[in-house]
Amino acid sequence: MTELAERDTVLASKGLTKKVNSPEGPLTIVDHINLTVSRGESVAIVGASGAGKSTLLALLAGLDLPTAGEAWLDGSNLTELDEDGRAAVRARRVGFVFQSFHLVPSLTALENVMLPLELAGDRSARDAAMAVLDRVGLSRRIHHYPRQLSGGERQRVAIARAFVAKPVILFADEPTGNLDAGTGKRIADLLFSLNAEEGATLVLVTHDRSLAKRCDRIIQLEEGRIA
Repeated sequence: MTELAERDTVLASKGLTKKVNSPEGPLTIVDHINLTVSRGESVAIVGASGAGKSTLLALLAGLDLPTAGEAWLDGSNLTELDEDGRAAVRARRVGFVFQSFHLVPSLTALENVMLPLELAGDRSARDAAMAVLDRVGLSRRIHHYPRQLSGGERQRVAIARAFVAKPVILFADEPTGNLDAGTGKRIADLLFSLNAEEGATLVLVTHDRSLAKRCDRIIQLEEGRIA
């Protein structure tokens, strides 16, 4: 990994490329992306629809494999790992917040937040989940199911789940996209506040320029390339 192994670099890519087949022929979604993200930094990835933002995030998080190039997450070369290896890296070091919440509908708020810790065999899962749900203002809603919660409350559960395992890096893909402006601002405030308190690195995909401006750095994507 040479120069990309710098101790303060938590995320890096070199020549990261993703191509897919389409009816019109090969289509390049992400095109030779080189970047480094420092530990504790907040970075916004912005661009028009179809610019490759979510695909880039998926490649950086090891949710997808590139056609060419490499990606490193906290010292692990994701492109050299199989799916189980990448999943193990994500379980130990990564939190996710998505636009559509991705909560398990059959689990309560508390059970959703406990889930990643239980999967890791953490016996303190309940206490840790209770504590973080209290921090996001949902201590009175812990036994409610997702269908019984508002959109803002569901996103707060998702944020609590993302932070409960104290991740090295948090990936957020349009975290306020399904929320009204007022609720979206409160969710953004919560996200940045928790991120600062925990010292995690934040990589944020968003169409919202005001949200992007709150990050330390903005990366503009145009047709799969950094502009």
